Amino acid sequence: MSNELKVLLKELRLPAIKECYKQITTQAVQNNLSYEQYLCELLNQEYESRLAKRKARLLCESKLPVGKTLKTFNRKRLPLKVNNQLNILLEGSFTGHAENVLALGNPGAGKSHLICAIGYELINQNKRVLFSKCDILTQDLLRAKKELKLAWKLKSLSRFDAIIIDDIGYVHQSREEMEVLFTLLAHCYERTSIMLTSNLPFSGWEKIFKDPMTTAAAIDRLIHHSIIIELNIPSYRLENAGKRITNVSDKQAENE
Repeated sequence: MSNELKVLLKELRLPAIKECYKQITTQAVQNNLSYEQYLCELLNQEYESRLAKRKARLLCESKLPVGKTLKTFNRKRLPLKVNNQLNILLEGSFTGHAENVLALGNPGAGKSHLICAIGYELINQNKRVLFSKCDILTQDLLRAKKELKLAWKLKSLSRFDAIIIDDIGYVHQSREEMEVLFTLLAHCYERTSIMLTSNLPFSGWEKIFKDPMTTAAAIDRLIHHSIIIELNIPSYRLENAGKRITNVSDKQAENE
């Protein structure tokens, strides 16, 4: 019977049940579980195993920076309005409506960390997320265009629930690169949520897209269905650097 069960579980692709059914059987006998309770426990083990494996695949696929989670983010620095926005975004419902999330503000304010933390929470909700620096993404799109595979690339990207484009406008790029980025934004409009960070206000985006008409069209598509997070707060890195300098000065004063 044991060999027959192993064969059946292998054919039915139920590896978690195959690994744990003996242990669960023993527990069922000891706890006098009904057949339905026993079956439910076995299926629950299989479900939890598959869910964990799927989340691991989603996390690997996302390319999210390691460690930029909600646990490592200092929410006390956020203004009340942004904290309220974050509570809504963590529910993840915005992806169901293909709404965009635009984090704008000073360098070092924590925009990338905040957006990535939301990305991690979306993965916990079994959603597909992709993270990319803007310059790397545009190079990938440009390469696909040159290889006559841009349509396929856009289709594959639009299957994600959310695409995180980090540091748009941080690196000056060519008109051709910005054209393929605009093509992506237009393709994802009302299909896929775009989550982006930028140090530039919208008034400075002509520097990004090189052309007033293209700039206006890009902004129009992004803000039509969007949540705009304004992070005009002091740089987290500068604050930490100041604290370190102060601590070193204090120690030096104590030693003198």
